[in-house]
Amino acid sequence: MTDYGLDLAVIGNGRTAALVDPGTRIVWWCFPRFDGDPVFCRLLSGDEEKGFCDVVLEDRVATRSDYVRNTAIVETVLTDRRDAAIRVTDFAPRFQNFDRIFRPPQLIRIIEPLAGTPRITIRFRPAHEHGVPVDSRALGSSHIRYWGATAQIRLTTDAPLSYVDREAAFVLTRPVHMILGADEPFPSAIGKTCQNFRDRTRDYWREWVRRLNLSYDWQDAMIRAAITLKLSNFEETGGIVAALTTSIPEAPGSRRNWDYRHCWLRDAYFVVSALNRIGATQTMEDFIFFILNIASGETDSLRPVYSVIPSDPMDEREAPRLPGFRGDGPVRIGNAAALQAQHDSYGSIILATMPMFFDRRLPSPGDESLFRLLEKIGDYARRLALEPDAGIWEYRGRNRIHTHSVAMCWAGCSRLAAIAQTLGFLDRVQYWNDAADHIHEALLTRAWNEKRGAFTAAFGSGELDASVLLLPELGAIEADDPRFISTLSAIERELLRGRHVMRYASADDFGIPESAFLICRFWLIDAWWAAGRRQDARDLFVDALQYRNRYGLLSEDIDIETGALWGNFPQTYSMAGLILSAMRLSRSWEDRYWRG
Repeated sequence: MTDYGLDLAVIGNGRTAALVDPGTRIVWWCFPRFDGDPVFCRLLSGDEEKGFCDVVLEDRVATRSDYVRNTAIVETVLTDRRDAAIRVTDFAPRFQNFDRIFRPPQLIRIIEPLAGTPRITIRFRPAHEHGVPVDSRALGSSHIRYWGATAQIRLTTDAPLSYVDREAAFVLTRPVHMILGADEPFPSAIGKTCQNFRDRTRDYWREWVRRLNLSYDWQDAMIRAAITLKLSNFEETGGIVAALTTSIPEAPGSRRNWDYRHCWLRDAYFVVSALNRIGATQTMEDFIFFILNIASGETDSLRPVYSVIPSDPMDEREAPRLPGFRGDGPVRIGNAAALQAQHDSYGSIILATMPMFFDRRLPSPGDESLFRLLEKIGDYARRLALEPDAGIWEYRGRNRIHTHSVAMCWAGCSRLAAIAQTLGFLDRVQYWNDAADHIHEALLTRAWNEKRGAFTAAFGSGELDASVLLLPELGAIEADDPRFISTLSAIERELLRGRHVMRYASADDFGIPESAFLICRFWLIDAWWAAGRRQDARDLFVDALQYRNRYGLLSEDIDIETGALWGNFPQTYSMAGLILSAMRLSRSWEDRYWRG
């Protein structure tokens, strides 16, 4: 097997998603939803050949793989030493059907001969119980049903079943089709169904992209990022997962392996902000539905992270049958961050929801009932702003009054005052302005460290933290304020590694961080732009684009020496940061065509 690392494509439909490598191997697919048991777990199986589906071309010498333009469909062309070739098309069905979006928990694969007489082997090796191979199977007339104690999956195909069952090579003389999913029959011919689903899925994505409001520069990068963010939205509930994987280490041997297949309220805010910026507002509306369901049932403080089904438990445990990415475990299921206090979450919810009251394009604008719900969330921000928490980086061994958390609580209260103003609730305007002013005064006095000449990670701390780069973006301070300019210089001096940006450089629960955090580079780019360093910002952004994989995707972290991607994948933080920076830095259409 070729080790492609994180050079992977994501296919999905808003309910399920899978990762495909350039050699056609589906290495990761959780079924029937993002956080389910991985039917395909090869990504985390170390040297064990289990949990995958691929197409092996005999004597293969060349591979070419990419997305179909402006879609979530992947096409891979494999060529053998005699110039025989095949094309493999992978996607998850998504299209309008009977006035609703059709998005079943299915993957579809189409294998077509392009030249010569190619000999292929189809290998289908599902797993269950987080790494246990599924051994029980039964052949039907046009399908193979696989089952275990906790899983049942069906491969429906017009390929020769006996060859597929025995993993035997055969000559591909006609297109063959594979439908992977629940154990259910299909009423029409398999080939016709797959081709119809492919065409309708292609048309859906092209129409979705056509409606995006993009600036001139870097459109291809933004389109790919936008589709990827959309694929991370579990539309049934509105939850937005931080990434589609679990336990890809932040750095080799670091044991910083976490399950990101859940909805962090903070991360969702960044995703909503990015998609709103380019006109894809439906995800925000779905996320507000997600929040409504959480907040209306909570009597205590909100958690920072929820399952895509908010009532589902998130107890953290290890999966002993999965060795880990490149054998680098442990593999964790669930996330104990759900038990932490992370006070920035309250501000994140309010900021994500704020456009509902000001964006006149939306069919259902924010009203008094939504405002009252946000006030409930704002009250947490008001009361907890100056209390210690685990912070944006989720320290497991200590709590402090983190500058970013305070700033987000202030932003939440400040935005509530603005919403109250537009709704005409003048008494609440005063109430929330008073709350915001109290937090703001503490923020600017207690987060500033005169000796360090910087706003630091936490009140009374001398440590630097890249999250303070967001202070001007939030409106907490002007970008040309001497204190912020001094902070910028300190961060460049101590957190910049070449052209990569560390989130912090001090020891945490796992020692000194080794990898750079990709979203932090975009924060620095935005801060430079706001401070007037326009060319520096553009140069750093252009450099960042080269670290995307062949499919245009980014993970969470990057090796500062090699530029290799690490951390969970694809990371919504990183893709959202790319969009927000690109829209800020790009020339307008008018600048391009009328001003040269």
